[in-house]
Amino acid sequence: MNEIINKEVQIIDWGLIDYQQAWDQQEVMFKRSVDQKIANRKLPVEEQTKTNNYLIFCEHPHVYTLGKSGKPENLLLDETGLKQNEATYYKINRGGDITYHGPGQLVGYPIIDLENFFTDIHKYMRFLEEAIIKTLEEYGIEAGRIDGLTGVWLDHKEQKNPRKICAMGVKSSRWVTMHGFAFNVNANLGYFGHIIPCGIDDKAVTSLDKELGREVDMTEIKEKVQKHLIEIFEMELKKPIEEA
Repeated sequence: MNEIINKEVQIIDWGLIDYQQAWDQQEVMFKRSVDQKIANRKLPVEEQTKTNNYLIFCEHPHVYTLGKSGKPENLLLDETGLKQNEATYYKINRGGDITYHGPGQLVGYPIIDLENFFTDIHKYMRFLEEAIIKTLEEYGIEAGRIDGLTGVWLDHKEQKNPRKICAMGVKSSRWVTMHGFAFNVNANLGYFGHIIPCGIDDKAVTSLDKELGREVDMTEIKEKVQKHLIEIFEMELKKPIEEA
């Protein structure tokens, strides 16, 4: 555990940004935190520098990304098809299979040093999911989890028509995270027809505007997701420390 704890989180909004540019900027911020932690371990406490925490919001032009455990055949477009759909394709270093990002989808990239909070990557993933679930509750939509499947789902209980509304995939090193979640708010769902989303071919994908029958303000969504993430982390921090 770090000697220097920093629980402050800086909120950044990149707006609409090219995927490669966002990935490069994430990598710089991520590496800075990891390198700082490595350097700190060689220094006395009074000379150590705290690591920073960031929550980045953005949207991307049409792009497909394939995680480390993904199968390339889950992308159903060739190079010509990608060009015709004005989309790009990247193999990246997060977990998970293939997913789509595009305008109208809220992407969140928390670059967090979990040692500032807790050291449990599974709990972290559940916290991200819970923030989306709580946000959807504000719109009168019941969402939840499906055992064995990461992300946030509608009709997650009876599963007569289960559909994913938020995909997730992260990378972590020395408890520093990058990548994050993709929340379909006003997304063009037609682009999901060109992939087998997350390698799952028997469940649908949906978006908030489709479920509500109206477009949703993105600024409003960012504020709600941010609020719920902060509340969930704060609740964890207020818990009494368990004795060993």
